[in-house]
Amino acid sequence: MREHAPLSRLAEAELHGVLGYQIAQASIATNAVFEHEVGGTESLRRLEYTVLALVHANPGCTARQLARGLAVTPPHITVCLDRLTGRGLVLRSRGEADARVQHLRTTAAGTALARRCTQRLLAGEAAALAALSVAERAMLVELLHKVALTRPRAAAR
Repeated sequence: MREHAPLSRLAEAELHGVLGYQIAQASIATNAVFEHEVGGTESLRRLEYTVLALVHANPGCTARQLARGLAVTPPHITVCLDRLTGRGLVLRSRGEADARVQHLRTTAAGTALARRCTQRLLAGEAAALAALSVAERAMLVELLHKVALTRPRAAAR
């Protein structure tokens, strides 16, 4: 067991078993991959990429669904969508049943960018996590997904 936090001489023995601490430490590595592969090259923020990828995977979704799914305030999602529509990556269309609702979809440019960024992130993460086997990376992703699925239950408490 490691006695010190990565890249420092700070003792972490009491934090070693704290999932939130370990996720925060791991996010430093994945955030660096994002900045190198997408942030700097494609000029996208993490939330913008996530929204773009989710809209691409869920054509017709709404800003409200995105806000709820990402635990982000509706105004924050609106600002993000404004940036993406301003870049010609996402289109908004009024709902037929309720004109107040805007349905979202990616443009051809948005679809291409979402796919390109996702491929770059997968390759960058594979390189950054080369110490893990393919099976270990798959297990890590599945376990983190299970942790994420606990969110609605934890929020209801």
